[in-house]
Amino acid sequence: MALSERAGWKIYAGADPFGSELKEAVVAHLQSLPGLEIVDLGTDPKYYSVASVIGRHVSSSPDTTRGLLVCGTGSGVAMFANKYPGVYATTCLTPDDAINSRSINSCNVLTLSGLATAPSDAIKIVDAWLNTPFKAPCPASGGEPWGEDIQAFLDAAPAEMEKIGKDETGLGESTCAICCLRKGMEFQPVDIMPGGEMKIVRESPTSAYVKFKAGSVEPAHHHTFGHDLVVIKGTKKVWNLTKKESYDLTDGDFLFTPAGDVHRVKYFTDTEFFIRWDGHWDIFLDEDLDTARAAIDKEIGAGN
Repeated sequence: MALSERAGWKIYAGADPFGSELKEAVVAHLQSLPGLEIVDLGTDPKYYSVASVIGRHVSSSPDTTRGLLVCGTGSGVAMFANKYPGVYATTCLTPDDAINSRSINSCNVLTLSGLATAPSDAIKIVDAWLNTPFKAPCPASGGEPWGEDIQAFLDAAPAEMEKIGKDETGLGESTCAICCLRKGMEFQPVDIMPGGEMKIVRESPTSAYVKFKAGSVEPAHHHTFGHDLVVIKGTKKVWNLTKKESYDLTDGDFLFTPAGDVHRVKYFTDTEFFIRWDGHWDIFLDEDLDTARAAIDKEIGAGN
């Protein structure tokens, strides 16, 4: 892959204790290459936690963001990174694995085995992964350009892969009361929070259906009344600044925030949720949007 094709890529790297040493060696190599921004999230004793953080980052910006994860086998971190939409994590033990996974699967998160791979071999794998475009000739194609039939399949594959898992219940129309309630709603923008829309469906106690676009941020704020929310679909993180706690939320997750607790929010994918306040709806901002974004970037960069 030409340098210009990966210029501006941001690569998030992380590991568990079994992969920490190998991750350090690979990160040092990546930092020596031009055109890349490397964000080292360090080592987390929970392989699934660091995989989750990097999966969210790549899912939120799949065109310009990549991930590097290392655990004992490379398989555990791949399983959890792959839980996020648009993430294609692959464990590679050889450069040929990396070339094939890029050419055929458009792999955007490379996972490595800290127990089975030497640093010198890992660097060769990483270079092969970085330098191979999607649909390029690869060992699986005998080093030759793909034939017309395979090329046609690869052209159609990304759009088809994105749909997998999104509507496979076999139930046809949803029978969920909240999902049925949402149909036909006319949403109003949340003016003080760009990217947000809501529809109040009942007043005091207040219920509302809320949507936020991927990348949106809710600056630190509080409400007069406590509120419950249920995530219908999407991925978000809530920092309760009053309690000094944070919560990663996705489809079906529930969270109660007490009255007066100051909290800020980041949306990693397009997200919809149902929320109920104990009284009327109000909101009081405790910081501006730029301050919130800077604080969130710092928290995520630190792996929190």
